[in-house]
Amino acid sequence: MYNYYFAAASQNFFLDQEPIEEILRERINYYRTFNKEVDFWFILNPSIPISLSKSLSNNKLNKSTAAIISLDKQFIQWLKLRIVFVHTGSFESKSLFIPENN
Repeated sequence: MYNYYFAAASQNFFLDQEPIEEILRERINYYRTFNKEVDFWFILNPSIPISLSKSLSNNKLNKSTAAIISLDKQFIQWLKLRIVFVHTGSFESKSLFIPENN
């Protein structure tokens, strides 16, 4: 069983209001420095488990949702501290998450 952690917000928030590209680029460079495999994905309009969809809709996020999904709980906690205005949570899956647009 794989445990996934996420930070979700509107696409507008991630793409226009926060420097998410810079944040993720710096994180990738950090992973490369320590020879760590990238274990996070930035997904637009994520197709995600029902429990996650419910929690997002409870927070009134619209259809233009974006999410950063990771196997690293501490990374998502750090993002929550860095970005603040995101919804965080977790879900489990029997299979490894592979984004549809890969």
